[in-house]
Amino acid sequence: MKKITFLAFTILISLAVNAQQTDADKTSSTVSKSNIEGHIYFLASDELKGRETGSPEIDIAASYLANTFRRYGVKPANKGSYYQDVQLEKVSAPKKMTIQLNDVSSDNLMTLKGHNINQIGDAVYLNYGMAEDYKKQDVKGKLVIVKAGSEGNTDAMSAFGLRNEKRKLAKENGTIGLIELTNANDQIWERFTHYFNSDKLRVASSTEEKELHLWVQDTDGSITKTLESAKKINADLTIEGISKIPVKAKNVVGMVEGTDPKLKEEFVIYSAHYDHVGIGKPNAENDSIYNGARDNAVGTVTVLSAAENIAKYPTKRSALFILFTGEEKGLLGSKWYTENPVIPLEKMVYCFNSDNGGYNDTSKATIIGLNRTTVSKHIINAAAEFGLTAIDDPAPEQGLFDRSDNVHFAAKGIPAPTFSMGFTAFDGEINKYYHQTADNPDNLDYDYLYKFFQSYVLACRLIANDAETPFWTKGDKYYTAGEKLYNRKRIKN
Repeated sequence: MKKITFLAFTILISLAVNAQQTDADKTSSTVSKSNIEGHIYFLASDELKGRETGSPEIDIAASYLANTFRRYGVKPANKGSYYQDVQLEKVSAPKKMTIQLNDVSSDNLMTLKGHNINQIGDAVYLNYGMAEDYKKQDVKGKLVIVKAGSEGNTDAMSAFGLRNEKRKLAKENGTIGLIELTNANDQIWERFTHYFNSDKLRVASSTEEKELHLWVQDTDGSITKTLESAKKINADLTIEGISKIPVKAKNVVGMVEGTDPKLKEEFVIYSAHYDHVGIGKPNAENDSIYNGARDNAVGTVTVLSAAENIAKYPTKRSALFILFTGEEKGLLGSKWYTENPVIPLEKMVYCFNSDNGGYNDTSKATIIGLNRTTVSKHIINAAAEFGLTAIDDPAPEQGLFDRSDNVHFAAKGIPAPTFSMGFTAFDGEINKYYHQTADNPDNLDYDYLYKFFQSYVLACRLIANDAETPFWTKGDKYYTAGEKLYNRKRIKN
């Protein structure tokens, strides 16, 4: 009887202590600098060879992450499994690419979108290929040839920023393909072609890729000048040797059920990508492993820290933890997930992504999209609790919000900012490590990361325990998508 009484007393004391703990207390009790360091050193070790999607080493990382979820008490989210198979395919680079336009020929081609083709037929020159250039032009079933960029903005980066718009216009007007003539110099051309003319991964498709969008190098403008004055253009285009093979990949997913009888039907996603770019060009010290400590072992371990905390101290809303493959190959894991969710997307009320390129200000946490959702106050307060200042995107011209895994959730309507280490500009300190062999675990500031991780975990708790459902701020470009996803019945904004 005494034993039973003592046990009951112990339980009551435990419940009383737990009830008195604040979310900040609960955060501090689980976030450990030594755990942070240990996880990052493993994921960014030379033995994992840069965690390239499709490699044996990234499978080791996935197993490590799944076992860490299991050890923390996070439940498998996909029919009893921590893994979601992601169906990808490797598309080989073309073995041969040539084009002849009237009497001018070139093999300096780059495939933004491509497939095997042997095409001889009419082509139409359309200035910059913007909407006004298509007016009263018969381009259906023809190749369209345009200058890269736009009036007054012909540099390669400006032209690259217009690629999707131009491709869409060409498709809407019924062309069989788009050819852009770029004035890119040899250095820039080499940088672009190194990526676009290499083997690529993409989400597997049962249909054959039929989009065609090429760049042709025309540094001195001689090809452009010839075609501008031509009354008729005959095009002879050859692309040969493209093949595709399936690639095995996986997202890692886990969940913790919420404590509130009503709010547990709503989920907050905590996400990051765990892949990096693998092995590449050696540096001066002959190091060819791109370890990816900042990008994105830090983000991955940030989510692990949230998982450990919420598994021990569940929040009112349910939690879904997703670690994506294939981000570096084109946001592939998150694209696959949003098209094949393990839990219906309309149950997801927020996606708190974590992704990093580097940091140059250890007094801050930079949140891409901080003020685009209604719970910014929680993120700001969480950072302040641990001595950091939360700031919004300092470089909106970079389009960072739409360049990480969060964008696929945002496009579906789910509020989805990205929590990043503190940076105020894309300066030399960022570029020193971003996608470089120097991005190693031994040159990270773990005192700063301790504050950063605590800030993220506390923000997670505050958002997941808020009685108000998160949403986009009015006027955001994804606001309408959110209205459609949730039918606006339970949103107060």
